[in-house]
Amino acid sequence: MAENRIPKRNEVKKENTWATEDLFPTDQAWTEEYEALKSVPARANAVRGTLGRSAAQLLAYFKEQDEIELRLTRLFNYASRKGDEDMGNSFYQDLRSKAGSLAVAVESAFAFAVPELLAIPDETLERFFQEEPSLLTYRRPLEKLRRMRAHILSQEEEALLAAAGEMASAPGTVSSSFRNADLKFPSVADSKGEIHPLTQESLIFLLRGDDAALRKTAFESFYRTLYAWRNSLASMLDAQFKQLLFFSRARHYDTTLEAALDQTEVPAAVYHSLIDAVHNNMDKMHRYVSLRKKLTGASELHMYDLYTPIVAEASQPVTFEEAKQNVLDALQVLGDDYVSILKEGFDNRWIDVYENEGKRGGAYSAGGDPHPYVLLNHKDDLESQFTLAHEMGHALHSYHSRKYQPQCTSNYVIFVAEVASICNEVLMMQHLLNKTTDKKQRAYLINHFLEQFRTTIYRQTMFAEFELIMGKAAESGQALTADFLCTEYHKLNKLYYGDDIVVDEGIAMEWARIPHFYYDYYVFQYSTGFAAAIAIAMRILKEGAPAVADYKKFLSSGSSMDPISLLKIAGVDMASPKPVEQALDLFGQLMDEMENLMA
Repeated sequence: MAENRIPKRNEVKKENTWATEDLFPTDQAWTEEYEALKSVPARANAVRGTLGRSAAQLLAYFKEQDEIELRLTRLFNYASRKGDEDMGNSFYQDLRSKAGSLAVAVESAFAFAVPELLAIPDETLERFFQEEPSLLTYRRPLEKLRRMRAHILSQEEEALLAAAGEMASAPGTVSSSFRNADLKFPSVADSKGEIHPLTQESLIFLLRGDDAALRKTAFESFYRTLYAWRNSLASMLDAQFKQLLFFSRARHYDTTLEAALDQTEVPAAVYHSLIDAVHNNMDKMHRYVSLRKKLTGASELHMYDLYTPIVAEASQPVTFEEAKQNVLDALQVLGDDYVSILKEGFDNRWIDVYENEGKRGGAYSAGGDPHPYVLLNHKDDLESQFTLAHEMGHALHSYHSRKYQPQCTSNYVIFVAEVASICNEVLMMQHLLNKTTDKKQRAYLINHFLEQFRTTIYRQTMFAEFELIMGKAAESGQALTADFLCTEYHKLNKLYYGDDIVVDEGIAMEWARIPHFYYDYYVFQYSTGFAAAIAIAMRILKEGAPAVADYKKFLSSGSSMDPISLLKIAGVDMASPKPVEQALDLFGQLMDEMENLMA
């Protein structure tokens, strides 16, 4: 029987790997910088107790922090990118651990700064701004910090919390290493007897195929393997929420949700409003499941049938070279300057393209100096093409923010992080729909768009609701056991997918493969970001240049304002449920067109 083999890292062509040498030319250069930065914590003593003395001393402190942050970010960026190339490579995992430990040591050493900055009287701070106009660069970070006075502790307590940071990251680190490096799945055979490797990354690719036997086998084998490790996996997630609970209570927050969202100035009401809006439109999700069952002619629809295209015969392979060109064509609407940066990334190895043994699964963009880095696991299909557009949206958001913002406001917060990426996807979809007249191809693309609604608004909101359940359970003293997690997760799947699908028992273990549950209430922002991105993309396509100019101003604003205000620049008010409701109205319209095309 034939077998498809995943290559080892040293078998991947250089042009398909990212240029980590742009960060450090060699491991030795990294080590030299690491050794140099080990002296940074000792520098804290020289500025302790001085921040409120004069404008000059305060400015010098902020400039030093900018330099430290930039150097530490480069150090951690290199270690992390090399570590993600092969999660089983212990040398780079050691580098990553060293970089993380050093960052915690620096944070601990300078923990005195937060209470000192809060102690500066308002009138003194205003005088400092007048005496040193360059300090105005740091007004926004100072105001953001001083807004959180009620949650800032004494110098000694802040130092203690900072020192606990490395332990707090342990659940996520252990989970990632276990899932990506240690956890192995048995290969699976299709209906012709051909063997396919089953991994974290290949699962969804196999579920998109038209071989029903392979889909069922891959699904059951994957979740059966996770089930065998259910107690260990549950313990990792339980530890994650215990540390969230510890820090939220230490900082005097009522809930873990409030503590997580307050860091990015997002009201908890936005989180609850999203869940309410989706619950009020659950009929559309159930209608989509029914439509999928009807159009595929399935007598019984299963969870492993959700990813295969309804119009499978219109599916065509998309090579990475073709995907790049399609992305460039689709995003030309954003102007030559935007496209030229995309080309720079494509031509200068910003991207690590294909899967290899031990490589971290999924996809991401890591912003930073000297340029962003994008991890892919490209599969030569339409989904991977959209993933490329998505991650390059992140990359160009990072690029613009770093280019036009000072270091202290160059990192945008997670609430707006998904907007640029999903906006690219929506523009890509509209581009592809506009250039096809073939009914089957159009139906195939609309099916993909419908899947984006299912997986981004509904599924990510389901994840967000599951996080809320876990948070409330932890706050009430409930242990997150495997039985509890599986029961609650299975209930949510039945609620969200409705009665026209068999909610297979295996799906109850899906929580164990979602890395974002270790990201502190991150996932809801995929849903809000999707809704905001649809509004922005439609405005760009309708209004042209004025909307593009507003959008680029948003991309270039970093964290110079709170996220709700930033999105208003691009014409979207996420404090209202309106964008989510409008997006779900479009979902309904797309289903109408799909039914007409397939009639």
